[in-house]
Amino acid sequence: MTIQGIDLSVIWGVIIAFGLMMYVIMDGFDLGLGILFPLISDSRERDVMMNTVAPVWDGNETWAVLGAAALYGAFPLAYSVILEALYLPLVLVLAGLIFRGVAFEFRFKAEAHKRHLWDKAFIGGSVLATFFQGVAIGTYISGIPVVDRQFAGSGWDWLAPFPLFCGVGLLLTYALLGSTWLLIKTDGMLEARMRHYSRPLTYALAAVIVVICAWTAWLHDDIAQRWFGASHGLRSALIAVLAVVAVVMIQKALRKRHSHLPFIAVVGLVFLGYLGLAISIWPNIVPPTLTLWQAAAPLTSQLFALIGALFIIPIILAYTFWSYHVFRGKVQPGDAYH
Repeated sequence: MTIQGIDLSVIWGVIIAFGLMMYVIMDGFDLGLGILFPLISDSRERDVMMNTVAPVWDGNETWAVLGAAALYGAFPLAYSVILEALYLPLVLVLAGLIFRGVAFEFRFKAEAHKRHLWDKAFIGGSVLATFFQGVAIGTYISGIPVVDRQFAGSGWDWLAPFPLFCGVGLLLTYALLGSTWLLIKTDGMLEARMRHYSRPLTYALAAVIVVICAWTAWLHDDIAQRWFGASHGLRSALIAVLAVVAVVMIQKALRKRHSHLPFIAVVGLVFLGYLGLAISIWPNIVPPTLTLWQAAAPLTSQLFALIGALFIIPIILAYTFWSYHVFRGKVQPGDAYH
């Protein structure tokens, strides 16, 4: 739908994609800490890990709320179809986030001999939320059947090899984001451990990306055509080359003991994967058949919501930047944010 030549559906598609990308990156390293928790047994080091995100973790989830609310307001048909198709995985994601959030707050207040229970809840919640986010993404990529503008599949379509493999892939992604985030925020033995873990995690994630790309192309001829067709081959090749450069940069930065560069390179690799997903499904908002324009809300609704979004998004960006700026620097044992 357009107004004076401006396609509001495309604008809303970009806003939703941006909000979800920000969530994946910013809450990704947060969830990654819980995934890495079993590798760290020292309680003081676990406290340091938690304190690296304590001032900002709940604000990171604002981006998921923004993306979901924007989808509901701008593309209500897509919202209803996606929610029905992914109902159980999304409920499990929310359950994991609740467990993680409660554990995050209560472990600092628990008695020493009971803290291990909240640590386990933090680990379980992080793994549960991450895995089923990946399952939801894999199911979405696999395609959601729509007939007569209604979901025409089964509530168990997500229980298939490809979505489950995507769940494992997202666990590796968030773990790598978490380990490289700790290179920025910690020092000493904890930083050394994270540098050690980041190397195999990088190679494992690169292998998973290759498998997912090949699997996706094998499952969907239309996606394979978008990637390898004569008119799109150069674009796909450029993304692939940049992904290889990102992997090489991560390993080189780890060897040279850079603090910030590994995390920046991992974010770049995640962005390239996200860009590849966008290219694969465009212009569909519910692949393989429902486009942005077919699922769009009325023009007046999109315009009204857009005015509010253009007001609130800069505010979210501003307070996000400010919170990270205020709490920049290394976190030391004994520092407390609770």
